[in-house]
Amino acid sequence: CLPANQERFANGKLVTVQFHPSAQVVMTAGHDRSVSLFQVKNFSLNPKIQSIYLESFPIYKAHFSVDGEQVIATGTHHSMFFVYDMIAGSIIPILKVRGVEEKFLRNFELSPDGSFMLLIGTSGYLYLLSMKTKELITTMKVNGRCAASAFTPDSSKIYSYSKEGEVFLWDVRSRKYLHKFEDEGSLEGKCIAVSKNNQYVACGSSSGVVNLYATDACLKENHPKPVKAIMNLVTSATCVTFNPTTEILAVASRDTDEAVKLV
Repeated sequence: CLPANQERFANGKLVTVQFHPSAQVVMTAGHDRSVSLFQVKNFSLNPKIQSIYLESFPIYKAHFSVDGEQVIATGTHHSMFFVYDMIAGSIIPILKVRGVEEKFLRNFELSPDGSFMLLIGTSGYLYLLSMKTKELITTMKVNGRCAASAFTPDSSKIYSYSKEGEVFLWDVRSRKYLHKFEDEGSLEGKCIAVSKNNQYVACGSSSGVVNLYATDACLKENHPKPVKAIMNLVTSATCVTFNPTTEILAVASRDTDEAVKLV
């Protein structure tokens, strides 16, 4: 296959590459302040559908909404974020979310059912927003600093992984804290993922170790034993993700070239 973005290579680091949830489209976004959409075709040139440019807004993360009608983009040094409405073709700046006092808004997660957006703030604060209105529903707080969060596949719970190596579990409906467990041997938490069938939780840390846990143990125990500790990365584990059928776990590090392993 040819490079997905053959028709428009980025002028800077790419931070997001994502397939559209229902169409044969791939999105790229990055530090050159642009979001580009390409049609994915078999073994032929992937034509560019469009590019949008966000002035003086190097992108930290971009993500399709669950229905595929919007793209949410946060910046590297901004407290605002953008919503690109693909149906209307309009770019909507969200300058301020009332109740969210953060200098920078970078990392976020979208719930699988399309209802919520979770902003990961500094000092351990998590902000749950309505995806429809982009307004604050509630604020949660973990001990220490939050490195990453993940919704369960049914969108009922949130796992929040702190830089101190603890994982906090929240109930989305009641917004209550349910449980906490320690990621074994973690010096600094980096990334977390929950498998689509809700069987496993994977935690990646700064040492490069990725611990794979059975969900049942995470819900009950404070010091669960990993089903497997994956030691293949030699630099910080910055990305963990399961394939849709929970047969493969991808672990990766952005700190060195080609540091991607499939388990």
